[in-house]
This record gives sequence, structure tokens and C-alpha cells, in this order.
Amino acid sequence: MKHRKFWLWIVSIIAVISVICVGAGFYFFNVACVPSHKSFISANSDVVKKTDPLYKQKKWYYAEKKQKWYMMSADGKYKLDANYIPNNKSNKTVVLLHGYMNNKNTMAPYAFLYHKLGYNVLLPDARAHGESQGKYIGYGWIEKSDVAKWIKKVIKNNGINSKIVVSGVSMGAATTMMTSGEKLPNQVKAFVEDCGYTSVKDEIEHEAQDLYSMPAVPRFPLVEILSGINRVKVGYFMADGSSVKQLKKNKRPMLFIHGNKDTFVPTNMVYENYQASKGPKELWVVPGAKHAKSYATHPRQYEKHVSSFLHKYV
Repeated sequence: MKHRKFWLWIVSIIAVISVICVGAGFYFFNVACVPSHKSFISANSDVVKKTDPLYKQKKWYYAEKKQKWYMMSADGKYKLDANYIPNNKSNKTVVLLHGYMNNKNTMAPYAFLYHKLGYNVLLPDARAHGESQGKYIGYGWIEKSDVAKWIKKVIKNNGINSKIVVSGVSMGAATTMMTSGEKLPNQVKAFVEDCGYTSVKDEIEHEAQDLYSMPAVPRFPLVEILSGINRVKVGYFMADGSSVKQLKKNKRPMLFIHGNKDTFVPTNMVYENYQASKGPKELWVVPGAKHAKSYATHPRQYEKHVSSFLHKYV
């Protein structure tokens, strides 16, 4: 009888712990994967301040006339929104990809940069961001198929002689790297990624430690549970959402940029990403730059690096 009570007690404790862990997994899924205001992400603002080191670039973007482009997501579920800025009938186009819980307007300085270099500029809102529809955030793994479809739309609109660059920042950079491993049209000539993570799981584990000071033991089962919930609701395990694995299939040129003071997506991730890519590549680790601040920290050098790299391949 005592032996039976002991095991009932053990089973009860395991059941309670399991319920708590699953509940915590759903909580963190809502924090990480359901679009809403995030306390750890700076609020977006269309207000351009003269004290901003990228004031000129942002002012240009908001003053420039934009076309509206729309399409359905690759899975046919959501209507996606984008701004398009043409450039004197150029055959060169850049697809600019924004970061987590940002929107197309946060890519304003990069639009200026590429337009200055002679590119048409397409700025999509990722699904579940900005003016695009969507239920969950895919961290680039789901969105890579949407990017491939935007690329086809550019070719259809601008012709088969199009030369296309995909460039992104933060989650947009991870999306860029993940897209690079897909089967893409020959019109895609190069990629520029700025501070993207090695995989969705790596980034989630890092944030669990960085934002919540979560030690290894609870972090391990919680991230695995979160990944399982993500598989059911979004369609993939977080370890599958790997920039590194996609880069190993990429043979096109890629410029890797990362601030050496980045703690949100740790700087050491860029080295693994860089080593994985099989095409021509360059790496610039930006002195003194925090997460997604490389352009703002060294504007002239940033423009020079991007211009010099693309001049070789596009």
C-alpha cells in the first residue's frame, strides 16, 4: 500500500509539473510568435527627428512617391502589402526585409541607400506585420516562401532582364539567408544580411536567457515545448528554421554585416552563418554597433561596403 501511494505521489508531481510546463510553453509562444506590442522591441514611429543620424535617408523615403503592391502569401492564406519605389526604369531591384515586429517603413534608410545605387525598391510587410495579414510570426522560415513569390512578381512586373538583390535586417536578415537556400530564379544575383540569427531555436534560447535570465534546466524543456506548439500552430519545429542549413545550399554572393556590440542577436552568430555560405562572400563586423544599428553607427562606411560588394556581382 505504501509503495502504491509513493508512486501515485510521484505521478501526481510529474502531472503537475507537466501542466505547468505546457502552460508556460503556451505563454512563451504567445510572447514570441503571436503579433502584438512587445516590451522588448522599440515602438515604431514615422516621426523623423533631425538628431537621427539617418535623418536625410528617412526624410527622403517619406517624401518619395510610392506604388502599392499586393499579393497573396505563398500558402494562399493572407493578403500581403508592399511599397514599391521605381528608379528610372532600372532593371535592378532590391527586396528589403524588415525585422521582428517592425514594418516596411523601418527600412526607410535602406530604401534610400539602394535607390541611390540605382535600384528599384520593393518593401514588403512580412505576414502578421504592418499592413499585411497573418496570424503568427514565422521568424523567416515561413516568410521565405513569400519572398520567393515577391521575387517572381518583380520579374513579372520588370521583365526577364531583372537583376534582383534581397537584403534584410535582423529577422529580415534571417529571412534573407533562409531564402538563399531556396530554388530561386537566375535573376537573383546577390544577398545582403545585417545581423541575422543562426536559427530560430538558437535565437529563442538566447532570448530566454537574456530577457528572462532563465537557467539551462527550465530553458531546455520550455523551448522544446514551445517548439512543439510552434510545429502544431505554425508548421515547423524551431530547430528546422535554420539560416545555417539554408546557407549551405546557397552559391550566390552574400555580404554579412553584424555589429560587434550586438547582444540581441549575439555577434558570434555571424561567424557561423558566414562559414556556412558556399558562394562568394564578405564579412564586415561593425565597430561599436548594437543590434540593427550598423548603418546608423557608421553611415558612410555602410554605404561604401554595400556599394562596393554589389558592384562586383550585380
